[in-house]
This record gives sequence, C-alpha cells and structure tokens, in this order.
Amino acid sequence: QVQLVESGGGLVQTGRSLRLSCVASGDIVTIKTMAWFRQPVGKDREMVAALLSSGMRDYSDSVVGRFTISKDAAKMTAYLQMNDLKPEDTGVYFCAADIATQTSGGRFTYYWGQGTEVTVSS
Repeated sequence: QVQLVESGGGLVQTGRSLRLSCVASGDIVTIKTMAWFRQPVGKDREMVAALLSSGMRDYSDSVVGRFTISKDAAKMTAYLQMNDLKPEDTGVYFCAADIATQTSGGRFTYYWGQGTEVTVSS
C-alpha cells in the first residue's frame, strides 16, 4: 500500500527556516503531482504549494517568495523549504500526491500523509 511520511516539522522562532520532507513508498509506478497543504488549529486545510507533472509550481499568495517546493524523483521524495517563517505559518503540514500503483491499471489516486506539526513562535 502507498504510504507518505512527512518529517522535519518542529518549533522555530519567527524569521527562521525549516525544511519538510515527504517520502513516498509502496507499489508506486508513477507520481503525477506532489503538493503540500497546511491546517492551522481551528481553521480549514489549505494548499501551500504544488509541483505539477509539467514542472510548474503553484504557491499560495501568503508563501510566495518564502517557500519552495521541490522533489527528488529517484528517492520519491518531496520537500518544502520554508524561509522567513511567521507565526501565521503555524499548523499541521500535510504531504499529498497523485499516484498510480502497480495494481491500479493506470488510475491515479490522491494520497495523504499523516502530517508534521510546525509551530512558529513570536
């Protein structure tokens, strides 16, 4: 079964940086897209950054210029480099990926990790 595991979250002061990692594993044939979402306490989950199959990258307006999404295809790993962190960046960050497996017959399914918590103190 496909599994996405995030790591790299933690407690950091305003203005500092963190790098999140998301490792995909399982009977994976193709990963079409990878993305990062976050969910602040008491708020809805929102998209932070996405890396599309075309190579295009999309970012929410609130993180443009501060966050960068990237991937290492050979390692099936996505990263989110977060610079100049602000208290409003606090939340649980989730990795997501659109994946086709050996048994899916070409069908892509959106998978989610369990999340890694990021807390930015002022």
